[in-house]
Amino acid sequence: MTAPNELAERFGTPSFVYDLDRVARARDDLFAALPAEFEVFYAAKANPHPELLNELRTGGCRAEISSVGELDAVLQAGFAGEQILYTGPGKTTEELTEALTRGVRLFSTESLGDLRRVGETALRLGVTADCLIRVNNATGAAATSIRMTGVPSQFGFDSETLPDLAADLREVPGTNIAGLHFFPLSNAKDEASLIAEFRHTIAMAAGLQKALGVTFRLVDIGGGFAAPYAVQGERPVYGTLRAALGETLDEHFPGWRDGAPRIACESGRYLVADSGTLLTTVVNVKDSRGQRYLVLDAGINTFGGMSGLGRIMPVNVEPHESVGTDGTPASLAGPLCTPGDLLARNVFLPSEAGDLLTVPNAGSYGPTASLLMFLGRPAPAEVVVRADTVVSVSRIQHIRTYEHGQAL
Repeated sequence: MTAPNELAERFGTPSFVYDLDRVARARDDLFAALPAEFEVFYAAKANPHPELLNELRTGGCRAEISSVGELDAVLQAGFAGEQILYTGPGKTTEELTEALTRGVRLFSTESLGDLRRVGETALRLGVTADCLIRVNNATGAAATSIRMTGVPSQFGFDSETLPDLAADLREVPGTNIAGLHFFPLSNAKDEASLIAEFRHTIAMAAGLQKALGVTFRLVDIGGGFAAPYAVQGERPVYGTLRAALGETLDEHFPGWRDGAPRIACESGRYLVADSGTLLTTVVNVKDSRGQRYLVLDAGINTFGGMSGLGRIMPVNVEPHESVGTDGTPASLAGPLCTPGDLLARNVFLPSEAGDLLTVPNAGSYGPTASLLMFLGRPAPAEVVVRADTVVSVSRIQHIRTYEHGQAL
């Protein structure tokens, strides 16, 4: 890949650099870790950049979306409607109308009301929607990872209530119950935890198939594939997952190898996180009452809009080249007029304005997960490379449009 300092000189900072070769490597590693019969949905929320979407599509991924904006992105990247799974707890009639009109037929539904809204919209358009029932498991198997279920939530049907809803679910006009959708885990700590959770999910799915009296055509067992995020580290390669999944599915769904049911999983950060590097420059160095601040041109408007939720900070920021330091710990502040614009505290870095710093593993949850419009600062450049070739350079622009009245 072209050296970061050369890219920074050409395109400025802050900027994200995405390496398509690393996207392809992650995609191939994930497919190799799964049984050959598996389908893989890419969660577009991780990074909806069109070049990354296209790379994943051409390598066999399908798309998982949860808005009409993401629908636009994946269709423009070449995905067909039948390759898309539409998810989310707040699907409006208007969104559903647009999705169905543009060819989407597969939806994950979170509640009986959500299922009925999908059915009503499909009936009005003269089509039938295939619906997955998203399940909020009451129990799980992995004890050391980020749990996504087992608590009250806007996501999914509580697993313990589903058997009593069986008749209601089967009788919603405009829909076919195609199967189940699970997402019990995020960023599994290790392969053993991931396997344990998938085994638990598959057993749960088999029990629910019997309880609901429906022959499933598709079971999406979710994700949980790990990847370092804005810190140093290597994306894991799973060596025993394929055999473990095959063994468990043979036990609970004997016809799965022939597509009865089809089995899918989904991933976001695993597929794109290690493809990205954030380039940022030290703008100013400030000492205040015994605390040093390195003020960067990248803050939570560029990377880390979810930091207030504890999702990002602290990042690992490093000098592009080996530069001496006076040993003074510093907080890394962004350029925004808020004390919340901090990316890290007590880090040892060079203290000269103009230094180029890099944030590794920054290919997921970057610009589109950040406070891009806050204070009106320009969005970072997004540079896509393959080997030493720059494929594209783009920047998100926000344009106000008027539905009533006119511009001054």
